[in-house]
Amino acid sequence: MSTPSSAIRMFDYREQLAGMREEILAAMTAVLDSGSLILGPRVKQFEKNFAAYLGAPGEAVGVANGTDAIAIALRTLDIGSGDEVLTVSNTAIPTVSAIRMAGATPVFCDVDPQTLLIDLHDAASRITAHTRAIVPVHLFGNAVDMRAVLHFARQHRLRVVEDCAQATGTTLDGQHTGTFGDVGCFSFYPTKNLGAYGDGGLCFTRDAKLAEQMRRIRMYGCAATYYSEREGVNSRLDELQAAVLDVKLRHLDDHLLLRRSIAAQYEVEFAGQIDRPRTTRGASHSYHLYVINSPRRSALIAQLDAQQIGHGIHYPTPIHLMRGYQFLSYGPGSLPVTEQAAGRILSLPCYPELPLLSAARVAAAVVGPAVSRLAA
Repeated sequence: MSTPSSAIRMFDYREQLAGMREEILAAMTAVLDSGSLILGPRVKQFEKNFAAYLGAPGEAVGVANGTDAIAIALRTLDIGSGDEVLTVSNTAIPTVSAIRMAGATPVFCDVDPQTLLIDLHDAASRITAHTRAIVPVHLFGNAVDMRAVLHFARQHRLRVVEDCAQATGTTLDGQHTGTFGDVGCFSFYPTKNLGAYGDGGLCFTRDAKLAEQMRRIRMYGCAATYYSEREGVNSRLDELQAAVLDVKLRHLDDHLLLRRSIAAQYEVEFAGQIDRPRTTRGASHSYHLYVINSPRRSALIAQLDAQQIGHGIHYPTPIHLMRGYQFLSYGPGSLPVTEQAAGRILSLPCYPELPLLSAARVAAAVVGPAVSRLAA
């Protein structure tokens, strides 16, 4: 069913594609004409360019998706069966799925009520003799306070794997997320700040030895063809997606500027009326999602639906309360801040191609029937 022309979508990759179609098609055609489709020159070039974009000395390793990126990072750090990994429950399932793929056990920590990011005081209470790593999630495009995380990790001798799936382009004190810990893990799922036209992911590390191990793990554990040095998997970023991502990387900062501009307009409109999670001090939020926090969520959803305005909830059910993770033995009330937030958060349209007048309609639908100041 087609979307009415008056509707405002939450996201549609075709709007962005329209502005760079010729670049994208030329890059894809060059791959198809090259005779190389897997782990060829485009992947190497994108890895080099993405590492340069992050602005830190280190190496990037392209993989099949963001879930694999976390799982491969943990395996490279020799974290697996019998080990516990601290993380949060108000994240996408892949964060936890990746920990399980590595063979480790996720240990859920509650979140700070202001930022909805990992609460390190709560995390400290969950440390055991088996705790080996922490996976801070840079949720919504905000940045976890990595200064505090690194101090915490040093205190407890933990490895740090950053989940940057929603935070490509986010910085903290001028430093990109994904460059603080042992490994930074990125997702290029189509909805992300830097999205492929299919799945894609990447690991970044400052440690050349870790990078080499991750390259082996992504290719069955092989350093050379048909000889496995260690047990690995099949997780390769393909040439077509790498070519697409390399084109879109050139536009990323412009797209982030537009996201931040839309968010700033919402801030003006919602001031004193609508609450949202606080941005970490020193962070430059990339607004992968613009999330508000309201006890009137059901009423707001009804208002948005009535005006054909897209929205989302990221995420309606914390992972610790999902049937698939009952074996971890968390129950209702075990993470009270996380659970309360899940009933109040609401994501509004915030993507580079969203017209200002459409943003005005969104704001007006949220704050009430009065004409939005953005439309004035």
